[in-house]
Amino acid sequence: MLRFVQSFFVKSAVEPADYPASAYPEFAFAGRSNVGKSTLINLLTNRRGLAKTSSHPGKTKLLNFFMIRWKDDETGKEGKLQLTDLPGYGYAEVSMAERESWRKMLEKYFYQREQLRSIIVLVDIRHPADEKDVQLLELLRLRKFDHCVVATKADKIPKTKVAKTLQLLAKGLGLEDTPLFAVSALKNKGLEQIYAWMAQRVD
Repeated sequence: MLRFVQSFFVKSAVEPADYPASAYPEFAFAGRSNVGKSTLINLLTNRRGLAKTSSHPGKTKLLNFFMIRWKDDETGKEGKLQLTDLPGYGYAEVSMAERESWRKMLEKYFYQREQLRSIIVLVDIRHPADEKDVQLLELLRLRKFDHCVVATKADKIPKTKVAKTLQLLAKGLGLEDTPLFAVSALKNKGLEQIYAWMAQRVD
C-alpha cells in the first residue's frame, strides 16, 4: 500500500515561469470552490494544516504546490511526487474578470506543466452532477488527461445510500471508465482507494 511518509509546502504560483522545478510526477486536485480539495490533501498527507482550508469559498486563488515522499510497503519502493491544489471554480460572488483569470491560470497549468501525471476531480456527493464539473470532465476526456473523480463528504448521507448515490452521480457526470471514489473526511474513510490509484501512476 502506498503511503505518504513526508510532505511539505513548496510554493504558490500563477504563471508557468513561477512553477517549481520538479522531476517528479504531479497530481492536481480540481473542483468547485469549497468542495474539499485542501481537506483531502491534508487527509492524504496526514497533516491537518499543510494545505490551508477555509469555510469561505474562493479562498484558494493560486496554484499551491506540495512535495511528497512516498513509500510502498508491499513492494519496498520509495519515491517522490508533487500535489497541486488548484483554485476552485464556480463561486458566484467572484467577479467575471476574476473567474476568467482563474480559467486562464488553470488552462496554462493543464497544457504547460509537463510533470502533470493525473488530475483528481472532486465533487460533493450530496449534490447532483454540476454543469461546471461536467464541462471539466469533458475537457479532460477530450484532451486525454488521466483523471479520476472523488466524491467528498460521504459521511453526510446515510451509508445505505452511498452506492446508489455514486451510481446516479456517475451517470450524471458522464463517467464510463473513469474511477469514482467516495471519501469521508470526518470518518477518514476512502483514502485507500486513492492511494492505490496513485500507486499505479508513480513509477
